[in-house]
Amino acid sequence: MAEPLDTGRPHPARVYDYLLGGKDNFAVDRAAAAEGLEVNPNAATAPLENRAFMRRVVRYLAGEAGISQFLDIGTGLPTSPNVHESAQAVNPAARIVYVDNDPIVLTHARALLTSAPEGRTAYVDAAVQQADQILRAPGVRDNLDTRKPVAVLLMAILHFIPDDDAYDIIPSIMDALPSGSYVALSHVTADHDPDGWAKFTAVMRRQGLESHLRGRAGVERFFDRLELVEPGVVPILSWRPDGATDLTDAQVALYGGVARKR
Repeated sequence: MAEPLDTGRPHPARVYDYLLGGKDNFAVDRAAAAEGLEVNPNAATAPLENRAFMRRVVRYLAGEAGISQFLDIGTGLPTSPNVHESAQAVNPAARIVYVDNDPIVLTHARALLTSAPEGRTAYVDAAVQQADQILRAPGVRDNLDTRKPVAVLLMAILHFIPDDDAYDIIPSIMDALPSGSYVALSHVTADHDPDGWAKFTAVMRRQGLESHLRGRAGVERFFDRLELVEPGVVPILSWRPDGATDLTDAQVALYGGVARKR
């Protein structure tokens, strides 16, 4: 079930929405973001580049990898182009199920359910740690054929989960999916600007938002027992870029990767 709506404290999805220039946030979210940006202005760049990374990943999966089924966990608030728009631009028959447990996301879910007529979209109310509940949900069972390969997306969500739970999430999902399935993720890191991100996470922690930034080895660990797609786990600017950029890895501060289940 969705968490109760709490407008008295910031929420990651709403802070992220504000940093993307969205309107589905409250004063407390904007205040938290503003305080964080004072100590680390690069926090405004990471969300935008994360969305660009998602689009490149989805284009690869729907095109070169031939995947037509997507499970987007930790969806966040709708920001066009969403996963279904990116996937169905390549394959109009692609099916996408979005998963989140934020009540604000739930209220805006209709924006995620605008599939091309050949494909499908659905929404499941569940937390990222609830793999069994996700996979058994009618929204998944009725829209994805889990006997066939599925691409699981975990974009900028795992850094909100402590180690005790985080490293169980991908195995619990991928073990239930067939060979040829994929998982793709992005994850905030302090590797390129330790001081700036230490200050930012300290601000967020005071606001009640806990983050667990991981280095490259910590992100690579999420892909244990899976076959990484080239170029492996890299700063997202280096993952199959569309072209040259003036941004630096310190400004973007995200690792990303895609892997296939053998």
